[in-house]
Amino acid sequence: MPDVVSLHVVDAGTGEVLVSEAPDTVLRTASVAKVLVLSALAVALEAGDVAPDEVLSRTVTPRVGDSGLWHLMTTDALPVLDVALLVGAVSDNWATNVLVDRLGHDAVNAFGLRDTGLWDVVRDTRGPSDPPTLSTGTAREWTDVLVALHRRTWVSAAVSERVLGWLAAGLDHSLVASAFALDPLVADGADGALVNKTGTDTDVRCDVGLVTGPTRVAAYACLGNGDPAVLVPRLRAVGDRVRDLVAAAPL
Repeated sequence: MPDVVSLHVVDAGTGEVLVSEAPDTVLRTASVAKVLVLSALAVALEAGDVAPDEVLSRTVTPRVGDSGLWHLMTTDALPVLDVALLVGAVSDNWATNVLVDRLGHDAVNAFGLRDTGLWDVVRDTRGPSDPPTLSTGTAREWTDVLVALHRRTWVSAAVSERVLGWLAAGLDHSLVASAFALDPLVADGADGALVNKTGTDTDVRCDVGLVTGPTRVAAYACLGNGDPAVLVPRLRAVGDRVRDLVAAAPL
C-alpha cells in the first residue's frame, strides 16, 4: 500500500491552524481511539454509572497480548481506575477490552465524531469475519478532541481532567513526541508539558497530543498508514516541526 501521512496542528488556545496536510483523510489509527474509551469511562464515572472503587475482572474477555502489562500480571481483577491507568500509560490491550465490555461501544462512540471511532475490540488475530480494523480517524477531528481537552470542554471540565490525567502517564514517546526530549518515566508528563497517545499496528504509526512550549500550547495529530520504515522518520520529523512551532512567538 502507498505511504500516507495526514497532519494537522493548531494553537490550542486560539484555534489558529499552524500546519495542515490532508487533515480530512480517513486512516486507520490503531490504539489512538483508546482515548475515546477513556473518555467514555470518565463520563460514566462523573455520571455515577461506574463507581471509582468498582473492581473489573479481565476474565470477562479473552486474553489479548501485545501492548500492555495486564497479560503479564498474575491478578485477574483490578479497580477500574487502575484499569484506566494501564490504558493511558502503556496502551494496555486487555484493559481496553475489559473497559469496552463494561461500557459498550455505543458509549465509546457517543462523542459526535464523524469519521473517528473505535469499531472493534483489540484482537491477537483479526479474521475475515471481524471488522477490518480496530479504529479509524482523521487528523482534524483528533485535534478538535485535543483542543477541547486543553480547554476543559471535552464533555465537561471534570471529564477532561480525568482523561488528561490518564494520558499524562503515557510512556510511548517514540514518534512525534520524540522531538521534545522528555523522560516518559516522569509522572504527569514533565509537569504537563506533553500528553499524547500513539497507535501502532503492522502498517500504522500515529501520534496525537498536546505539547506546551514557552509561547503556546499546540494540539497535534499525525496519522500514518504504510511502511513503518518510512512512517517512523516522517513522524519524528513532524515532531521537529511541532517543537519549532511551540517555541515560535505567535504573530
